[in-house]
Amino acid sequence: MPASRPFARLHRPLCALLAAALLACTGLASAAAPQQMNQVPGYYRMAVGSYEITALYDGAIDLDSALLKNIDEQEIRALLARKFLKGPAVQTAVNAYLINTGSKLVLVDAGAAKLFGPSLGHIADNLRAAGYQPEQVDLVLVTHLHGDHVNGLVTADGQPAFPKAEVWSAQADNDHWLSEAVAAAAPEGAKPFFKMARDAAAPYLAAGKWHTFASDREIIPGITAIAAHGHTPGHSAYLVSDGDARLLIWGDLVHNHAVQFARPVVSIEFDVDPAKAVAARLALFARAAEERLMVAGMHLPFPGMGHVRKEKKGYAWVPVEFAPLPAKP
Repeated sequence: MPASRPFARLHRPLCALLAAALLACTGLASAAAPQQMNQVPGYYRMAVGSYEITALYDGAIDLDSALLKNIDEQEIRALLARKFLKGPAVQTAVNAYLINTGSKLVLVDAGAAKLFGPSLGHIADNLRAAGYQPEQVDLVLVTHLHGDHVNGLVTADGQPAFPKAEVWSAQADNDHWLSEAVAAAAPEGAKPFFKMARDAAAPYLAAGKWHTFASDREIIPGITAIAAHGHTPGHSAYLVSDGDARLLIWGDLVHNHAVQFARPVVSIEFDVDPAKAVAARLALFARAAEERLMVAGMHLPFPGMGHVRKEKKGYAWVPVEFAPLPAKP
């Protein structure tokens, strides 16, 4: 043993160098990868019978909870806190839905384009990411003529974004938003919204591709317009049916999911007729809960699909769970 000590002392510096080199190599091997800081494309698919439904994400904006009516600020804060939301600004998604029936490609709403800022306007990009092209869309059904639902109908230079598509809108919304007389009598702050609607409709009207419908009518087999008037004069939902499978796409029935499910009598400043908007919400919530309908909403957290559950007081939102599509036969 004594004879080995000089040998150990001689090799101690060499061992230290080897250990340092090994640690350095190990550190290189486990170095953190660069952060990607981007999200997956904004689309999600599910099946309704034999139909393929693709939720498309246009983006999100923050809506101040002060826009909500028929509720006091303290209760708003409490309801937001239950969803771990701080407020007063609440992230609000803008969604659209693509329905492939097998014979028709139908888009419900077209998003905001870039007229509400850079956080919106991604419908066309996400449609392409989902495997489709705007030129393939056969019909566009609009829930109502607010800009965040129809600005995406046209390109930045005013051309049809969906050149093949026929567009359908409720007659009552046309009579309101496309009327120059109604626009002239509107408050100054509301006038830009009338212009957005007219600009979105213009190229389709000129091409004879803009159509209207009265309440509660079948647009094509399997897709029926359902009156949900109040948010706008012709605000409409669309019931998609294939056999026993159904999906109710309800447009702007809800803007703030943390508040308006629990307190469905709460309206929002954007409602043209708040009382009718509340009545429509109560009726469709009751129907969705009773019939266990799958529903989809343009301002629900993406993909905005799920069920409505009746509670002792009000309702609750039950979002869809991620799931694979059925295998093709």
